[in-house]
Amino acid sequence: MFGFNPYLIVGGLAAVASSFIFGLWKGYSYEHEKFMAFKAQTEQIAKEQQAKVDSIVKQNQLVNEGIKNEYEAKMAAVRNYYSQWVRDNTGSGKVSPIPGAPTGVDAATANAILAGQCAQTTVQLNSLQEWIRLQVQVHEK
Repeated sequence: MFGFNPYLIVGGLAAVASSFIFGLWKGYSYEHEKFMAFKAQTEQIAKEQQAKVDSIVKQNQLVNEGIKNEYEAKMAAVRNYYSQWVRDNTGSGKVSPIPGAPTGVDAATANAILAGQCAQTTVQLNSLQEWIRLQVQVHEK
């Protein structure tokens, strides 16, 4: 009627539709490649970070074990040293005629006990400070 060929119109619409579909596919594949590259990069960074975390955890465990062993050895030495100063009064001498009455204070024993407790506290605080110092060194690396 107007001289339009229906095959030409259908062919034009098919060309436009195929161009549109090709553009969609090309855009999708470009973005998909970018996403896959980002995903691979993120996985690599995560692996590196996990290796770093594992290393720090191992170093922390070594520090904890070392400080614990050193602390226990120092505490045993302090207790051993001050135990020599403390006399055992459990089996000594006569019984007081009045039940529950104190027989007096053994000042040398009391002083040795107090000095031993102070030495143990000092060892404990020094070990805690050393532990903190070593933990900070591990995390600063």
